[in-house]
Amino acid sequence: MNDLTSQKFKDSLHDAIDLFNSQKWYEAHDAFEDIWNDLIGDERQIVQGILQVSVSQFHLNKGNVNGAMILLGEGLGRIKSRVSEDLGIDLLLLCTNLESLLNKLHTNVPLNESDVPFLSKV
Repeated sequence: MNDLTSQKFKDSLHDAIDLFNSQKWYEAHDAFEDIWNDLIGDERQIVQGILQVSVSQFHLNKGNVNGAMILLGEGLGRIKSRVSEDLGIDLLLLCTNLESLLNKLHTNVPLNESDVPFLSKV
């Protein structure tokens, strides 16, 4: 199990968040996967959800809207029931944004820059 208070964990998480927020979806996926491999419990589920969101954005950028919606929904489901966990990320805000994005994708509403998922630190 990864020590969530260790400097190594904090640095790895910081780097993964920066990749995600820079919309480097594939690289963010890899960085979060490295973290995910060492976690257990709710933290593992949250990081897996963020992984799925990252991959959903990769699919969306490639025009695979159906694949993006599936992964976005799965990622949201993993995160939504665990928003009280403290990984230094505003999970409630993330879920609100993901729900809006998923709704727009389902209803074919055009997306804009504000729809791109972002991990806000708390």
